[in-house]
Amino acid sequence: WTKNFCIFAGLLFSQNLFVFPMLIETVFAAAIFCLLSGSVYIINDLVDIDRDKQHPLKRLRPIASGELQLPIAKAVLLFLPPICLGAAWLVNFEFFIVAAVYFLVQVCYSFFLKHLVILDVLAIATGFVLRVIAGAVVIQVEISSWLIICTVLLALFLALSKRRHELMVLDNEAINHREVLKDYSLYFLDQMISVVTASTVVCYALYTKSPETIAKFGTRNLVFTVPFVLYGIFRYQYLIHQKGEGGKPEQLLINDKPLLINIVLWAITAGIILYGNKL
Repeated sequence: WTKNFCIFAGLLFSQNLFVFPMLIETVFAAAIFCLLSGSVYIINDLVDIDRDKQHPLKRLRPIASGELQLPIAKAVLLFLPPICLGAAWLVNFEFFIVAAVYFLVQVCYSFFLKHLVILDVLAIATGFVLRVIAGAVVIQVEISSWLIICTVLLALFLALSKRRHELMVLDNEAINHREVLKDYSLYFLDQMISVVTASTVVCYALYTKSPETIAKFGTRNLVFTVPFVLYGIFRYQYLIHQKGEGGKPEQLLINDKPLLINIVLWAITAGIILYGNKL
C-alpha cells in the first residue's frame, strides 16, 4: 500500500492538497489501486508459489506459507479485479484506462516480463509512473513531464537496488529463485544504479529550477528541497551497500528512521514552499 502514495503526487504538486473534494477523490483512487495491486500480488504469488517456498523471506508470504489457502486466493481473483476496474470506471474514463493499463502491465510482468533482463525493472518503474498519472487524471489536472521522468528514475533506482539485494542474499541459489538474475551481475547492477542515481538528482534539480516550474508555483524556492533528495539517495545507497538491505523498498522507507525523517522533512519543506502563499 505504501507504493500507492505516488497517487498523491498529482494532488500535492497541483497545489490542491487542501481542496477537500479533490482529496477525497484521490483517497478513493488510492484505495482502488491498493485493492488492484493486491490482486496483482495474488497473481504473482500464485505463479511463483514453488520458487517462493524456497526463498528465505518470501516463503513466509501467506500463499507460499499456506496461511492463505489456494482456493480462497483464486476465488478472490474472480471478483477483486472486476470490482476495482468497475469502481475506476465510475470515477472517470481516463482513470479507468490508466488502472486497466496498470493491471495489464503488472499481469504481463507476473507471467513473462520479469524473465526479461532490463525489461523487468522497466515494467516495475512503469507501475509507479502509472500511479502518478492516475493521481493526476482522477482530479483532472496536468502533471509535469519532469515529475514523470523523476518518478521513472527513482522507481528504477529502487527496482535495481532490489535486484542487487536478491543477487547478494540468494548467491548461488539466485537463478533458481528468479531466472532473470542469471543475466545480472553485481557490477552490471551497480553501473545501472549509478546512472539512475545521478540522473534522478540532476533531473529533480532541473525540475525545481525549470521556467515551467517557477511559473507554475510562482517561486524559485523549490530548489531548497534538493538536499533532502540528495540525502535520501545517499542514505538508501548506504543501506544497500553497507547494511545489505533493499530487498523490500516499501518497508525500508518506513522502518529506517533517518530515511523516514528525511521524507517527512522533504514533505514539510515542499508543503511550505508550495502552499505558503495559499494558507
